Amino acid sequence: MGSKAMFKWSKQITPSLVEQLIRAERDVQKAVLIFDSATAEYANGFQHDHNTFGLMISKLVSSNQFRSAEELLNRMKEEKCNITEDIFLSICRAYGRVHRPLDAVRVFHKMDDFQCKPTEKSYITVFAILVEENQLKIALRFYRHMREIGIPPSVASLNVLIKALCKNSGTMDSALRIFREMPNRGCTPDSYTFGTLINGLCRFGKIGEAKELFKEMETKGCLPSVVTYTSLIHGLCQSNDLDEAIGLLEEMTGKGIDPNVFTYSALMDGFCKGGRSSQAMELLEMMISKRQRPNMITYSTLIHGLCKEGKLGEALEILDRMKLQGLKPDAGLYMKIINGFCDVFKFQEAANFLDEMVLGGISPNRLTWSLHVRIYNMVVQGLCTNGDPNRAFQLYLSMRSRGISINTGTFDSLVECFCKRGDLHKAARIVDEMVIDGCVPAEGTWNAVVGGFWDRRKVREATELLQVELMSKFVEPE
Repeated sequence: MGSKAMFKWSKQITPSLVEQLIRAERDVQKAVLIFDSATAEYANGFQHDHNTFGLMISKLVSSNQFRSAEELLNRMKEEKCNITEDIFLSICRAYGRVHRPLDAVRVFHKMDDFQCKPTEKSYITVFAILVEENQLKIALRFYRHMREIGIPPSVASLNVLIKALCKNSGTMDSALRIFREMPNRGCTPDSYTFGTLINGLCRFGKIGEAKELFKEMETKGCLPSVVTYTSLIHGLCQSNDLDEAIGLLEEMTGKGIDPNVFTYSALMDGFCKGGRSSQAMELLEMMISKRQRPNMITYSTLIHGLCKEGKLGEALEILDRMKLQGLKPDAGLYMKIINGFCDVFKFQEAANFLDEMVLGGISPNRLTWSLHVRIYNMVVQGLCTNGDPNRAFQLYLSMRSRGISINTGTFDSLVECFCKRGDLHKAARIVDEMVIDGCVPAEGTWNAVVGGFWDRRKVREATELLQVELMSKFVEPE
């Protein structure tokens, strides 16, 4: 733990007082100092109990200070302090929150070493963490172990098992079979069970079965939550049943269930994919009027739909609203806008947004890199074709400096453009760089540059280029 704090304690220091002070302190490091200064009072007879230890561990894991939290756990053992199951579970859940499920399992297995016998609650908590983090093979082995040591099936454990089986289309039937067997095991399916199955069926396009289960849910007295409605609305939108999806939105609001940002975003996605971006925009206004804040998915969906319909002005308005809300567009969103400008041959505007990306320090990830490269090449070629060679050359230099691959078509466009303008030295430079990059220029590209130098009776430059051409015959094309 941290260094001992100079903290004045009264002679009546008690664990409850220490707990109260730690709980009130929002700064974790200051809470550590309070805890450590109380430790220094051991000479006066004070000793931490499981409440102060547990609270301090909870504070540490909430700020991802896992090593310190586990050190306190070891101290509890050394000081023969009673260690409860909930203290272990607070660490397990925190590891799950930061996507470290195997560490959650490791801490769970430490419980026996601390003479803390895990109950059904601990097993289900760890099982749920494994499923949530898609560690499905380990999760199913863990569940079998639970059954082998005599932990009976419960609604909670079967709900987690069903959720695991709903993650893959190949195990959906098994999930439904367990659902049907639940009453025979003394477990009555609840709203969460139905919701999990409906979500799984919708994810794999089984909308008819999901709708049937939704009807059955109501007959069994299980009330659908906003999550269940959203899953079904999303499924209907994916199947292009937009009117039925809107009907479901009206039904849920009629029952007093407020749609959330995901509900609205699912509907907007459906409208945008169906070429009905105007209705998606109406939903945005409705959403804002209900005090729901749009998120990245909402804005990205709208911008994509508007660009697809050529409504670039409206797309830019949405982009501005997004920025005003404090959300930073990612590379994928910029690509949608830039691609939209390319579709309508507005290559100068597209280049401006590429520059904005660079200035904003926005880089594509591994998944969007190939699209990023393709669009850069498209914009340079477009600028050449539309008579802005200087801007094209500027973007070309930016590509080279940032390691963005330049394809043969882009090289050819640049060379042809500068040859037509009579800037033969720049054209020759591009040819040199083209050969260095391992691209063999087409015959027409060579003829354009060499012919230009001959026309100007610049024999030396033409001869040098011919020598480069001969050398390039030995360059293996990529």
